Amino acid sequence: MKRPAFAVQAVLFDLDGTLVDSAPDLALAAERMRAARGLPPLPMSGYRPHASAGARGMLQIAFSLAPDDERYDRFKQEFLHEYTQCLLHSTACFDGVAELVDSLERMSLPWGIVTNKAQRLTEPVLAGLPTLAPARAVVCGDTLPKAKPHPDPLLEAARRLGAAPTACLYVGDDERDIVAGRAAGMFTVAARYGYLGESGETGHWAADAEVNSPLEVLKLLQLP
Repeated sequence: MKRPAFAVQAVLFDLDGTLVDSAPDLALAAERMRAARGLPPLPMSGYRPHASAGARGMLQIAFSLAPDDERYDRFKQEFLHEYTQCLLHSTACFDGVAELVDSLERMSLPWGIVTNKAQRLTEPVLAGLPTLAPARAVVCGDTLPKAKPHPDPLLEAARRLGAAPTACLYVGDDERDIVAGRAAGMFTVAARYGYLGESGETGHWAADAEVNSPLEVLKLLQLP
């Protein structure tokens, strides 16, 4: 496993698909919309790979709706309303995240969250998951004018943690996480246990490293 050749000053994480498994609740919101229209349920396996794309991904699977469809904005608002009703129905931290957080805290290594999830949805999720309470910086999709894959949210998180971007790790399960991390000059880590998108492949992302579980992140903090 390739490790960063520098002293890591901070670790940043994506949220959905990296720290928390929110796919069941995102799918539930879409399924409630289908049920309201008399449509049959779809398997979770269809939704899960697209969970990192949020409303866009769920609406694509549930209704074959793309953002350029004239109905998209209306359906998106309905989806977000449904999702707010089930944010913490089944959402939980991935196995190993609690131990990872404990280790980072024992190491006194600052860590934070950079997500494209809107603040009004992120805050109640974090409030319901005490494991993530020690996060020292949380940058949401609407914190700044631009969201990932633009690097600005990552740069802002590094600033809040008092860390040089080039001394940060960024861990994410979507290609745009790696694009944003590279643009910010960070050491990028693909979370292969996450949602990954339709192909399920990460090789073309050109991440600096890959991990198969949250706890494997700790191996990257051990300098050669």
